[in-house]
Parts: sequence; structure tokens; C-alpha cells
Amino acid sequence: MSEENNNPAGTIEIRDGEDFDIRAVHEKLRAEVEDLPDGELEVRQFPSGASNLTYLLRIEDWEGVLRRPPLGKIPPKAHDMGREAGILRRINPVYPLAPKPYFFTNDEGIIGAPFYVMERRKGVVLDDSWPDGVEPSPELCRGLSETLVDTLVELHAVDIEEAGLTDLGRPEGFLERQAKGWVGRYEKARTSDYAEEKPLVLWLMKDIPESPEPTIIHNDFKLNNLILAPDDPTSVIAVVDWEMTTTGDPLFDLAVSMTYWARHDDPEGLQKVLPTVVSTSPDFYTRDEMMERYAEKSGRDLSEMRWHIVFGYFKLAVILQQIYARYHAGQTRDERFRDFDRRVANLIVHAHGLTDE
Repeated sequence: MSEENNNPAGTIEIRDGEDFDIRAVHEKLRAEVEDLPDGELEVRQFPSGASNLTYLLRIEDWEGVLRRPPLGKIPPKAHDMGREAGILRRINPVYPLAPKPYFFTNDEGIIGAPFYVMERRKGVVLDDSWPDGVEPSPELCRGLSETLVDTLVELHAVDIEEAGLTDLGRPEGFLERQAKGWVGRYEKARTSDYAEEKPLVLWLMKDIPESPEPTIIHNDFKLNNLILAPDDPTSVIAVVDWEMTTTGDPLFDLAVSMTYWARHDDPEGLQKVLPTVVSTSPDFYTRDEMMERYAEKSGRDLSEMRWHIVFGYFKLAVILQQIYARYHAGQTRDERFRDFDRRVANLIVHAHGLTDE
């Protein structure tokens, strides 16, 4: 991934309406970051992602990443930058793939919202296309499949007691709380009604499975949240987007990852929903193969995974519905969100269909 015109690959000029006071941020950086160079602050935006806004900060040879909440009305307790920065500060020492944060501020007078700045890990992100110079061979596709699973297994292997992270979440009653919470979020963000919605919710609330021993869970673990080494994409440099991290059911985390895993034989409507479409190559592992590897590497029983998978698709539908609700209300002008209502419908129909299998 080359950098042209001195603009780092994978970044764009700041989108209209998503800019901020660069001088004020520069002053905050000078106050918080040690050994900062004396040059001018340059800012670019990372275009991927449909939730928090992420920017590249660069002063001479120093680089950092700024994260702030999205524009518009935000659901209660969502997009908590202070919590996310605090999670990174605590997880980085025990799971170094989590980037180290420099500072967090809740002073909204700087850019209009709380934000934090963390170290930048340079590498490749696989999203909807392959980088220039990368040949998607069968060996690479299968290697990437194994890397995704193995990196998640490593996260779930962190001893939360030894790491002092037992207070990060409330594992007891986790799945029931998640089910009720995400159903409630959907109700608040609803803009349309779907016939499959009510029976899907009833099915999810009827037989909530028991959880295994709790672990750290990322809660948004997917291929395009891994930063990969340019010379070996099967090697992970960083895992990003820790906004929803907590302690709870590791199978819930696995299911979220699998619902993001697009496959070439998925229904067309579902493929258009999922973000990392490079995995639609037949040479990538199937979801069953991914879960078999997880079970083998982790030693966990996956016999109750159908509930987790169905809920994973419903949770993704709710996330997209919340984003679409902001677009529908005119709180964001990002045209990427225009068709998110159709994506929500596809996900709800697909999740409901899985309950009948």
C-alpha cells in the first residue's frame, strides 16, 4: 500500500461536516504527549467504519490516531470514549495487540465532543478489496482464516483475574442482559416494521443458553478490525475498535465475528450487508470450519452456537438501525448510510430464517 502525494494510504481528506479545530487539538497534544515534534499538525481521516470517527494525526515523523463519537444524537452509554481509552490502557499490558492510548479528554470545547488519542500501528486493513501487490492465493486466504480465529482465541485466553479485569463487566446474567438491551435499543431506533421482527425477538428471549466461564470479549471482532503486517498479512500488528469490550460469554464474541464473515454462497442481500467482502473468496474457511478451529484451539463446547449466531445477526441489524436512524433524522449527512434500512431488513429476515433450521 503505497503513499502518494505524501498522503498516507488508507486515509482521505476530512469529510464535509466532520472536521474540527486543528489548532485546538494541536495545543492539547503539546500539553499531553511527551517528546512531540515542533512541526505543524496535519490531519487526515480514516474513511472506513460507520460508527465512531477516526483521524490520523501527524507531526513530522510522529503519528497518532484520534477517536471521537459520531455526529448526531447518541444512544445512552454508547460511544463512550473515556471507557474505550480506559479499556485500552488496562488491556494493552496483557494483550499487546491492543494499541496504547496517550490521553483522553472530556473537554468538549476542543472539538465539540470527548475524544482520545492513541498510538498508530501501521499496517494493512482488509475491507472490501485487496491492497495493491497482494495476491489472494488459496494459502493466504486459509492463513488469514486461521489468523482471525487464533487471534480471538488468544484474547479469550487472557486470565481476567490475573490481569485485574474482573470489574470490567458483569458476566453473571450476561446473555439475558444483552438480549434485553439490544431489543430495547432496536425499539428506540425503529423507523420501519418487519413481519419477521416479533417472532425473531420471541425466539431469542425464549431459550437463552447458559454461558461458559467468562473472558474478555471484544464485541466487534472482525477481519477489518485487524491491522496486518504489509509483508505478511497473516501476522497481526494490532486489533482496533475496543468500544464495546467487556467481560462475558466468549461464544457471544465468536458469534459476532462469524456474523461478519461474508461467504460467496451467502444470499446476495446478506453479502451486501457484511463489511469485509474479501472473505467471499471460496478459498477462505467456511463458518463451520472457523468454529471447528475455535473449538479445537479453545477447548470450548459450541453445541449452543445457533442461538449465538442468530443473536449476532440481530445485534448487527440493531447497530445498522441506530446508524440509519441518525441519517433518517438528518443528524448525519454521510451518504453511505442511505440504504442501511434495506440492510437492516435483510439481516432480520436472514436471522429469522435461521430460527427455523
